Amino acid sequence: MSESMKIKVESTNKLENSIKVAFASNDMQKINSHFGGAKEFCVYGVSKEGFELEGIVKTDTSDLEGDDKTDFKVKALNGVNIMYCESIGPTAAAKVIRSGMHPMKVEQERQIEDVLKELVTMINTNPPPWIKRIMHVENSEDVRLARWAE
Repeated sequence: MSESMKIKVESTNKLENSIKVAFASNDMQKINSHFGGAKEFCVYGVSKEGFELEGIVKTDTSDLEGDDKTDFKVKALNGVNIMYCESIGPTAAAKVIRSGMHPMKVEQERQIEDVLKELVTMINTNPPPWIKRIMHVENSEDVRLARWAE
């Protein structure tokens, strides 16, 4: 039976109100793997202050069949808020969403570091409400709220 293995990275930094973001990767540098075929996911904590690697989740499902593969990966990524991959099938995407993760497909291979920097910028400017909710950020600066204040 397959087992997931989580490799934790020791760190002295603790990012406050961070979100967990996983990347399906074949080389730990780029988003370059299909969700179902990914054998490893890099998991980062991302906050207003920046990002840091939290660990690597190994998910070899070569001895599993059918839906068991997807269920195994979803369970191994428990606690992840956003998962980036090259592609994901509709059934797998539905299971990922039901688990509380937001699947994000990239159109072409991208550097993980570039996406992490974009996430930090987005968090520091105007994150969407679902990101604010995950990070426990107040919505007081949301200009759309002004119309209900009167």
